[in-house]
Amino acid sequence: MTELRHRGTTESDLHSEDKRSDRESRADGEVPSDSETKLDSGVPDVPVPPDDTPEVLNKALSGLSSRWKNWWVRGILTLAMIFFFFIIIYLGPMVLMMIVLCVQIKCFHEIITIGYSVYHSYHLPWFRTLSWYFLLCVNYFFYGETVTDYFFTLVQREEPLRILSKYHRFISFALYLTGFCMFVLSLVKKHYRLQFYMFGWTHVTLLIIVTQSHLIIHNLFEGMIWFIVPISCVICNDIMAYMFGFFFGRTPLIKLSPKKTWEGFIGGFFATVVFGILLSYVMAGYRCFVCPVEFNSDSNSFTVDCEPSELFQLQDYSLPAALESLTGWATVRMYPFQIHSIALSAFASIVGPFGGFFASGFKRAFKIKDFANTIPGHGGIMDRFDCQYLMATFVNVYIASFIRGPNPTKVIQQLMALRLDQQLHIFNSLKAHLTEKGLLPANEEVA
Repeated sequence: MTELRHRGTTESDLHSEDKRSDRESRADGEVPSDSETKLDSGVPDVPVPPDDTPEVLNKALSGLSSRWKNWWVRGILTLAMIFFFFIIIYLGPMVLMMIVLCVQIKCFHEIITIGYSVYHSYHLPWFRTLSWYFLLCVNYFFYGETVTDYFFTLVQREEPLRILSKYHRFISFALYLTGFCMFVLSLVKKHYRLQFYMFGWTHVTLLIIVTQSHLIIHNLFEGMIWFIVPISCVICNDIMAYMFGFFFGRTPLIKLSPKKTWEGFIGGFFATVVFGILLSYVMAGYRCFVCPVEFNSDSNSFTVDCEPSELFQLQDYSLPAALESLTGWATVRMYPFQIHSIALSAFASIVGPFGGFFASGFKRAFKIKDFANTIPGHGGIMDRFDCQYLMATFVNVYIASFIRGPNPTKVIQQLMALRLDQQLHIFNSLKAHLTEKGLLPANEEVA
């Protein structure tokens, strides 16, 4: 077991804080005990998860070196996870949303468990309970917003849902405020600093995990292709960077991850860009992947049928002179989405790994190898999704900045929720605007 210490704090700072704590204790007529002094000077060990590689793999690979044994374990489990990924895609968007929620809860659990390993030994109240309570509050807020946006007709049809939707933000705030008051009531004398430290731990975890997993679901509603391609690009980059680094890696990339090499980083980049273009070409031809995921209130089910937009229709593009002389092609026929896929795959290869570096820094701060031991050879779920959350945020911003325009369906839904006099006012204003633009005759009368 290794001793964990607060990073970014010098010994003189800790000494001065200890002196202040002693003065405060003496002023209150109390003398700090040895355990309380230990609380201020450091934090307890975080347990290292045991190796849970299946026994059948240990026996089959017993004759290999640790390097090649790890290579085979990671490879076999990677193929199993890819197969599982194909299955959940086949099961449809509703199952995908549930899987995203389950992954979010598991990632939150892994990070909070590390905090709880630090926090529990001091026997301070309510940390784990409040952490899960705040997770519930934040999920209620985000998913309530999603239900209101994408299930408007269902919400308007059911009276309880309509009331919850109308006062959703007030209810969310009241729930959070209850947790806030519970935290204040749980404060214990001489442990304030640690309790506020763990309060911040919980909220940063919520910001990283819950907010970004919510963006994944928003991307899914834009079309499954916006969900599958980015995730696949991150997976491809992770695999190819590992392969190139394993066989050709010689030059260290970053001190946070000593096993990462420039050869793996560069090889993963080019492989991921090519993979993204090819995968986009295959998926762009299927409506089930390119159409927005919409809720059909008549059948109470999700539909993914539409007329594909120009983004998913083949077009001819003229090649630059350099490429034309190299390939002999004057034009190339491709989907516009394939051009966007280059930006997605480039981000997954260049910036995406920094999510992994961030996670590596976090693990080094607490001197642990992995967040958990959920997946043999890979660590915890958070170890596999550290880059995915960063990618989800980029995709959501990219769609909002370069792809998505105003949604007429949502505008109509909002108009239908207005009072009749407000609807009539908007109707007359829109009629006057269209008449001024010449789209309606000046003397046209609407029945």
